[in-house]
Amino acid sequence: MRYVRRAALTIVAVTLVISLAAVLLWRDRPSLESIKWPTPAVASSADADSVTVTWLGVTSLLFDDGETQILIDGFFSRPSLADILLQRPVENDAPQINYVMNEFRMRRLAAIIPVHSHFDHAMDIGAIANRSSASIVGSESTAQLARGAGVPEDQISIADDGASFEFGAFRVTLIMARHAPIGWRGSVPLDGEIEAPLTMPQPVTAWRMGGAYTVIVEHPQGTALVQGSAGYRKYRLLGVPADVVFLSVAQLNTLGRDYADLYWQHTVTATGSHSVYPIHFDDYTKPFGETVLPPRIVDNFEKTAAWLDEIQRRWDVDTSLFMPEFGKPIAIFSQPATEP
Repeated sequence: MRYVRRAALTIVAVTLVISLAAVLLWRDRPSLESIKWPTPAVASSADADSVTVTWLGVTSLLFDDGETQILIDGFFSRPSLADILLQRPVENDAPQINYVMNEFRMRRLAAIIPVHSHFDHAMDIGAIANRSSASIVGSESTAQLARGAGVPEDQISIADDGASFEFGAFRVTLIMARHAPIGWRGSVPLDGEIEAPLTMPQPVTAWRMGGAYTVIVEHPQGTALVQGSAGYRKYRLLGVPADVVFLSVAQLNTLGRDYADLYWQHTVTATGSHSVYPIHFDDYTKPFGETVLPPRIVDNFEKTAAWLDEIQRRWDVDTSLFMPEFGKPIAIFSQPATEP
């Protein structure tokens, strides 16, 4: 019995040490204040006729030219870390979606365009479409998400590689891209297709990638490129000029400095952009509106930011890096104004 007690106490002690270490590692997060990129000036009444973009966390971006709105992605419900780890079925957070759409005046929404169909990009697209009559544009997997939410078929468009769509003065082109290879041994996490209408509730593992896009948003005032995952196809964007790039950096530091350099060259340098706004750097397990960086052990954004500074100075000295602020509209084509 003495040995059994000692073994039990040892197991308890080891478990407590591991638990304490896990808690400390999870709390070890860089501060946003440590990133020294300038903050873009918030759009004012003087920018009333300008195209604005409002970053709503992760890769959700609201484009607005005063007449038409386009939403890239749609992720407002925010399942908790426990929901994700325990694979608990999750549901759209209806009050949260209603609040976001009202708070950010999504009353002229013409299109919802997920960059791919993982939950942190596309979880709420059906609920948003049903509240706005906006079209959903994307892959067949994205279409299955919309169908599962009861979105009418005439609001759903499946985009082939290079397909273009017009919404007001906007022209949107979807170019097939690659998801960042951040899974086990360079795989894509939750790869594959959603093969039938996905009805809620579901665990987050039900949202499969389903094909990824680079989204080009053209307007008479300028062109923006949205890269929603840190994957790239060599030379695919050569000859695709863009003034502004919204660049996903999620777990870029885990792929290595050389990969980050190539990613920048084939996305930013290739398009000749004058401004880059990193996105997908925040912890998506936090409540909507709470912009917190992930733990260093998961995704060290400080290291990524240092790499991007070095790469920008090497390849594109005339290109500026800006830190977007949550919920603040930016007149992206009248940059590089910054907050004092």
